[in-house]
Amino acid sequence: MLPSITAKWRIRKYSCGAASLQEDDIATEYPLTVRLDGEEFATIVCSPTDLEEMIIGFLASEGVIRQAAEIESLRIDEERGFVYVELFNKHSTSKDEVSKRFIGSCCGKSRQFYFHNDARTARTSMSRMTISPAQCSALIRLLQNSSGEFKLTGGVHNAALCTATELLAVRTDIGRHNALDKLFGYSLQQRVAITDKIIAFSGRLSSEVVLKAAKIGVGILLSKSAPTDLALKLAEDLGITCVGFIRGHEMNVYTHGHRIVE
Repeated sequence: MLPSITAKWRIRKYSCGAASLQEDDIATEYPLTVRLDGEEFATIVCSPTDLEEMIIGFLASEGVIRQAAEIESLRIDEERGFVYVELFNKHSTSKDEVSKRFIGSCCGKSRQFYFHNDARTARTSMSRMTISPAQCSALIRLLQNSSGEFKLTGGVHNAALCTATELLAVRTDIGRHNALDKLFGYSLQQRVAITDKIIAFSGRLSSEVVLKAAKIGVGILLSKSAPTDLALKLAEDLGITCVGFIRGHEMNVYTHGHRIVE
């Protein structure tokens, strides 16, 4: 049986110089080891929710599969923390390529920073999707209001697959990349058309987050937090609109601002 996404912990809380004993809600960490076609492939430390979606999204993100239908069987041993995946076409890519640096011949552009699996799976967005500043703010508000786990613990990331006006799916995890992999798995399982979709995200826009968005296939990435410089270089190169610091009626549009329209 899977543990809860949160756990109780006894703490001594100080407030205005006075101490009291209380119970606090803490985010749960759950190590899950992936065995792919009989061999150990990776161990993911995650929140124990939506694990099948996460594994499907992770394998797609790593370039192992392109569609959920390529998986012959997927079985999760919740007690031992193992997931057993068998593919119809047995996996042949070396595990080393998951983390081996790839140097491309792209005249100094940001794609020289890709790993081998990123070079295979990150796609340049051709999305014609547009969204207004007011809709950006509304989606971030909806995302913030959707997560009871974040309100309890402050220790998880939230990611949502959206249209311009609503959240289609919200996923939560202690790892920002895991939350995005869960969305990726959801979109593959449900066969969601991605080109007119948006990702709203609770955390920092790092290079890893931008690459995950590119692999999923969205053209617009929204966050209430800050980006990094490499994330923006990648977003510029991959055709992804990055909007950060969405707070109240303010926001910063960093890349491909033609998708943000009044």
